Amino acid sequence: MKLKSSHFRTFGRFLLLGIMFPLLLMSGHTKKTAMESFQKTRPNIIFLIADDWSYPHAGYYGDALVRTPTFDWLASEGAVFDNAYCASPSCSPSRASILLGRYPHQMESAGNLWSVIPKKFKNWMSLLQESGYYTGRSRKGWGPGDYKAGGYQHNPAGKEYDSFKSFLENAQRDTPFAFWFGSNDPHRRYERNSGAKTGMDIDEVIVPDFLPDVPCVRSDMLDYYFEVERFDRESGAILNRLRKEGLLDNTIVVMTSDNGMPFPRAKANLYDYGTRMPLAMYWKGRIEGGKRISEFVNFIDFAPTFLEAAGIEVPKSFVGQTLLPLFEGETDMAQQRDTVFLERERHANVRKGDLSYPARAVRTQEYLYIKNFEPDRWPAGDPKVHQSVGQYGDVDNSISKFLIMQMEGKADDRDYFDLSFGKRPAEELYVLAKDPYNLQNEVENPEHEVALKRLRNALNAWMEATGDLRAKKPRTDYWDNVEYTPDYQRSNVNVGDSVNAYRMLLRDKGGFMEIPCSDD
Repeated sequence: MKLKSSHFRTFGRFLLLGIMFPLLLMSGHTKKTAMESFQKTRPNIIFLIADDWSYPHAGYYGDALVRTPTFDWLASEGAVFDNAYCASPSCSPSRASILLGRYPHQMESAGNLWSVIPKKFKNWMSLLQESGYYTGRSRKGWGPGDYKAGGYQHNPAGKEYDSFKSFLENAQRDTPFAFWFGSNDPHRRYERNSGAKTGMDIDEVIVPDFLPDVPCVRSDMLDYYFEVERFDRESGAILNRLRKEGLLDNTIVVMTSDNGMPFPRAKANLYDYGTRMPLAMYWKGRIEGGKRISEFVNFIDFAPTFLEAAGIEVPKSFVGQTLLPLFEGETDMAQQRDTVFLERERHANVRKGDLSYPARAVRTQEYLYIKNFEPDRWPAGDPKVHQSVGQYGDVDNSISKFLIMQMEGKADDRDYFDLSFGKRPAEELYVLAKDPYNLQNEVENPEHEVALKRLRNALNAWMEATGDLRAKKPRTDYWDNVEYTPDYQRSNVNVGDSVNAYRMLLRDKGGFMEIPCSDD
């Protein structure tokens, strides 16, 4: 019997134990129950997606510094997810997976950044429109990339509107709608010292252990927080408009991000700060307020969730699994979720020969296992510029990046340079209870030999079941040859000049004083 790829996604526990066949027999009943319960009305759908925002940077998750009242309200009145993961830590493939309900390796060219997205794959926004929904978006939809080359007339996330207000003004009152708000926050570049100027206290920043805890990195994180807060405010304005129009009560609202924060070892990496996302969902009368969901979800699950909520048959091409049973408190074995699978191919075009940095991963509550298929390549990009961004171009340019680049060969208690830019082994294994920042590779530790073997087998089985080209040809050059549509920034950055020119602001007697990073 050939197993469907979706079962490897949602039945993680049983995959690892090798007990799958009975579960396949049960999945049909669960789907029918969810459909019957949720298709009584056709809800509106609002999808609020940030650009480069990591878990746990929201007040509801316990971050005491960043102010996210909109996210916190949605979480308190709806559901908040503690284990939500994007399919890939890169804008274009992550957003494509959200829209198409497929893993990046199942989307051909759309598995890369700055790629082409093929229209032949079903898209939940398009399917809603075909079923009578009024659809649209503002700002960043799918991308960056070339959707016209893939056969789309407009962005796959919907026809563009200047604002949610203008979208509503064009909608028919008796027609359900779906709207995608794609903020450009907190993507770089940042306005320097924007965070400090709002009054945020630099001493309250919790610096992840993979970054050096120095003042200019703290200041950089304040600027990141400033843009997270702006995304939250703009999302709040959309909710206020819904309330004003009397539309909120019959609207599903989702608030999340596409991938992790734009710092070294976060965005474009399969570590938690690259893939683990904030996620809150609201649906009055359907989601119990204050519900905290610990089950693992992958963002390929949005597509079937939205279609089932709208009473639309879910295409077989969607490999994600509906989230609706989680809101009803169902405990059916077929809905157990304790594993997600993650992946990346080419992010920016930053290696000689246009090469990808291919990796696959499996994440459970206890472990993160990563398979790097080309360990001889530079994971963050070549040390000298190839085509885009500059040296180590899979990491967005920033003062944090430049300070770490200056640490090369100066390792003290922790080698931040090697963590950010050094080559990595073919396999990585992180024991999460004692290593939440994914720093200590335990792949050689015999204490975890049994778990390592189990995770290896689970990853290989998932790759085979989902038709991953790398299952049969681990070193395929398919994603190396996919077109990279832009051509920009072909020069190396002068790191020393950039660091010397940077000035951060610190509070001083009711005002601010400028501090150079060289004094860190």
